[in-house]
Amino acid sequence: MASLGSQIANFFSGNDNDTREGLQSLFVSELKGIYYAEKQAVDALGEQADASTTDEVRNAFLQHQEETRGQVARLEDVFRSIGVEVDDKTCAAIDGLVDDAQMVVSETESGSLTRDAGLIIAGQKIEHHEIAAYGSAVTLASVLGYSDAARMLQQTLEEEKNTDRKLTQLAESFINQRAASEDDNSSSGSSQYGTQGQYSGSQYAGTSSSTDQYGSVNPDGSRYGDSSSTTGYNTGGSSSTSGSGLI
Repeated sequence: MASLGSQIANFFSGNDNDTREGLQSLFVSELKGIYYAEKQAVDALGEQADASTTDEVRNAFLQHQEETRGQVARLEDVFRSIGVEVDDKTCAAIDGLVDDAQMVVSETESGSLTRDAGLIIAGQKIEHHEIAAYGSAVTLASVLGYSDAARMLQQTLEEEKNTDRKLTQLAESFINQRAASEDDNSSSGSSQYGTQGQYSGSQYAGTSSSTDQYGSVNPDGSRYGDSSSTTGYNTGGSSSTSGSGLI
């Protein structure tokens, strides 16, 4: 049996057609799963926006829904760039994550900040799945020499990471603290919160420097702090902090 080094050398010299065909098949399969997931995400983001309590959270989901529509179109360009027909295949992971988001809505009170906190958590679970999927796809595209596909997939990967950071900032800036206060008030029989659209104070749409203090997740499980330090699936250490989180 050839050594790993020999196998890698044969692959990049073009002498290992079996491996290349296998990786190409895997890449197309991954693209189909991502394409399915993004189309599901467009619908899910609309549902999450409708269920949100605050304008800030609703607008966050609506903004990313519009961005996701562009990502769907970009994926179609990726398919065309490698000469493969646009197609999808069921992704059980995204179906499960969407179900989790729907469960958040069914298990939280309408008009509560607790619901918004839960929706942000559900949204970030979806983002982390997409970050891992796009990171892997970037690596496969690069290995296979699909430079245009790798570039387009990298662009979407950065968008997904940016959305993850924004959701973390939104949660840390006001949702979680107010949701905790809401629980305290509820236990004493009173509530200072009203209905949808009554809350303000989020900097979701902005680009304040506070974003960088919250760590987020790389596809390999490490943390990242800013988009300039990440380039694809194998990104590792950066100057990010160990903090983060939604709660």
